Amino acid sequence: MEVIRRRVRASFFSLDSLAIFFFLLLFFLVERAASQQQHLLSNVELSALYQLRSSLGLQARFWPIKGNPCTNWTGVTCNNSRVTGINISGFRRTRLGRLSPQFSVDALANLTHLSSFNASGFLLPGPIPDWLGFTVGVLRILDLRSCSIPGAIPGSLGSLTKLKSLYLSDNNLTGNIDSNLGKLSELSVLSLSGNLLTGSIPEELSMLGNLTVLDLSSNFITGTIPPILGSISGLQVLNLSDNSLTASVPAQLSNLSHLTALDLSQNSVSGPLPAKLSGLMNLQDVRIGNNSLQGPFPESIFSGLVRLKYLDVSGNSFTGELPRISSWGSANLSNVSFYFSNNMFYGTLNLSSSLDFLDSLDLSGNYFQGNVTGSVASYVNVKLDNNCLQNIMMKRRSLSDCQQFYSQRNLSFYGFEDSETFVPFEATSRRWVYILVGIGSGMGLLLLLLLIIIFVIVRLRREGGGGDSGQRGRNADASPVPEGQLQAVIIPKLMEPFTLSAILPFGFSYDQLVQATCGFDKANLIKNGHSGDLYVGVGLLAGSQSPVVIKRVLTSTDPEGPYLSNREESYAVELEIFSRTSSTRLVPLLGHCLEKENEKFLVYKYMPNRDLESSFYKVTKSAGEGKTTIRSLDWITRSKIAIGAAEGLAYLHHECSPPLVHRDVQASSILLDDKFEVRLGSLSEAHVQEGDPHHNNVIARLLRKSQTSEAGPSGSSTTDTCAYDVFCFGKVLLELVTGNIGISGTDDAIWREWFEQTLSYIRGYDKEMVMKIIDPSLIVDEDLMEEVWAMAIVARSCLNPKPWKRPPMKYVLRALENPLKVARRDHSFGSSLKLLSKNSNSSTRSWSATFFRSWQQNNSSSGSAQMSGQSNSGGLRNSGGVTSHSSGAGNDFPSGDRKLSSEA
Repeated sequence: MEVIRRRVRASFFSLDSLAIFFFLLLFFLVERAASQQQHLLSNVELSALYQLRSSLGLQARFWPIKGNPCTNWTGVTCNNSRVTGINISGFRRTRLGRLSPQFSVDALANLTHLSSFNASGFLLPGPIPDWLGFTVGVLRILDLRSCSIPGAIPGSLGSLTKLKSLYLSDNNLTGNIDSNLGKLSELSVLSLSGNLLTGSIPEELSMLGNLTVLDLSSNFITGTIPPILGSISGLQVLNLSDNSLTASVPAQLSNLSHLTALDLSQNSVSGPLPAKLSGLMNLQDVRIGNNSLQGPFPESIFSGLVRLKYLDVSGNSFTGELPRISSWGSANLSNVSFYFSNNMFYGTLNLSSSLDFLDSLDLSGNYFQGNVTGSVASYVNVKLDNNCLQNIMMKRRSLSDCQQFYSQRNLSFYGFEDSETFVPFEATSRRWVYILVGIGSGMGLLLLLLLIIIFVIVRLRREGGGGDSGQRGRNADASPVPEGQLQAVIIPKLMEPFTLSAILPFGFSYDQLVQATCGFDKANLIKNGHSGDLYVGVGLLAGSQSPVVIKRVLTSTDPEGPYLSNREESYAVELEIFSRTSSTRLVPLLGHCLEKENEKFLVYKYMPNRDLESSFYKVTKSAGEGKTTIRSLDWITRSKIAIGAAEGLAYLHHECSPPLVHRDVQASSILLDDKFEVRLGSLSEAHVQEGDPHHNNVIARLLRKSQTSEAGPSGSSTTDTCAYDVFCFGKVLLELVTGNIGISGTDDAIWREWFEQTLSYIRGYDKEMVMKIIDPSLIVDEDLMEEVWAMAIVARSCLNPKPWKRPPMKYVLRALENPLKVARRDHSFGSSLKLLSKNSNSSTRSWSATFFRSWQQNNSSSGSAQMSGQSNSGGLRNSGGVTSHSSGAGNDFPSGDRKLSSEA
């Protein structure tokens, strides 16, 4: 028994000893690792990192001053006691660093083992220094995407012979592509897309034997596609899209046997498509749309490109029949997308009965004829509209268009009846259902009209008992509305010209206007407006050579015609507005000329900065060097413009009686003086607000009420409401936040797509989402980000698709004047909208409605009784006042990152 006890004690002792041994060993290893970590860096490299930290103004949370750079500094990689990688992508500068951000990376010269430097998304508003290519000789990866870098690409980068990846996309780089880049013999990726590069593609790029990706898209490159690019045998991705390349597609590109993606779209490439491209067995993605390619489409493309997944040849001039369409399904293809739209393909469609291998097939906008099988027509992913097909239930070309096309080519055309209507094969059995639904809808409409008539009669009897009906149509400022004349409901009764001339500013003679504009010479023409032509005139004002703007309105002189033509009507409306309003936020009217019977003239003060759309971007050239820089308005100026425009609209909506609707609120109607103070122009479209109590004719109000619904977020179907102005102003705010000035004036489909995508990123509780849509040139200051976020929130509220849920302009103005109250309540950027979160899930109150309701309560409690909704209470501040944002830096244009628009 004693022996057993001794053995147990011995075993416990041995276990304790073993545990102590392992503990001491672990402690020794940790201490040794810690001691090594503190001495990993040489003093030279440590000093270089501190210098880089200071010159770039990096925040301490990324690179703490007392931390070990190799273990505690975010993005710093060390190997064998040397710094080998630096990644500051998406970092933020300190407050001091934000005051003068520059491309200050001189310290990299002392990091002799640095193989990777990534600053993508970090603002570096300065040219790439020449020394960079001579001092960091072992650099393998240089990533400077989206850094707002201006200037030219330095030729010294050709000395980085070890470089494998060069990313310079989405900057403001100008000039030609330096031929020295062809010396980067080990380069694998060259990305220069999204810049302002000009000139031609240098043939020296063909010397990059190891290149796999070449992306020069979205620049202003001209010339031809160098055939010698076909000698880069290892190239896998070639993207030359969205440039100005001409001539034909070189057949030498067929030598790129490893090519998987080819994008030549949106150029001016012409000629036939080389049939040799079918030899590119690895090609999966081909995009050559929106060019001027012509001739037949090579039949060998489908038999040769066995791995093809995406093919876009739309928007060219290809002609002939599509080859072997019926055999596509038997090829080794699956989940593919083919786009042949807007060409000149013709003939019959021999589509296979099963198109399950397709994700999408677009054959629209061609001249295909004949019948289409029912199984093919039923595929929702097949587009066949705007052709000459016979039995499809969709839009097609006119009979004359099809006949002319086929006759010009001496081809047989099967024809069809231009007025016939075809019913899809699957829908034949439902014909009677549609007929019955149509009959029922018609009867319901008749019943509704009968109820409306009864309702109108009852209201008329209650209001006047059959008395003087003229008094029921009386405007507060106008004579009675004649029976059957509803235009007075929309437009205030216009004053006679002689009355206007008595109360409006100074009158000029016609000869004076002719002399000031050099006989209305085309050189003096500013633009042709929808309400009149605008000219610049000089010497019209006594004792001054200051320019003025003269609007020339040609009116109808037919005595038998209506009293007002369209232009004459808008001209008189504008005179009416200036005779009844006085606000410094409206463009100053200096005078008029009413001498000519068929021409009327208005004279305005000249705005040196024209309008928001034309002044948002400014192009400057540096002296001597000839470098072009594009700079956009800084945030302080943008905020100043937004507040000024809101003041002008608030004046029209809340201080005019009756309220006036501008109806043309957009970037081009927001005029800017020499200090970027706002003056609203384009007042010829202004109307009295629909539904105003001054217009109390029962029938007019009833008809007007039935038209007040709005058709989706693209705008109102009835524009004569203040809510419509609020919606349009929301568009302008969104353009100021994103930098996409003037996009709301583009094609409706383009605007709607951009609008829906952009609004999805504006959320009251997630600031990071907003960062994805704001103008990159604004990402320089965290405090400014709160104001930008606040303006985005206000814009979303203004863009509510339901008019009655949009805030009145007076509350929009208050929100823009106090953006930090919108963006934060706890001085925390991350938890800023707790005020709105209470009712965010309610089905009856949106977060934006909650916000503006809180504004009303806060304004009332702080003594702002003037904002209670009474139009003439004087509650709005002086329209000409200068807000806290109206600094003297109105002419400062920090660097933007936008390409010049066609208007610029």
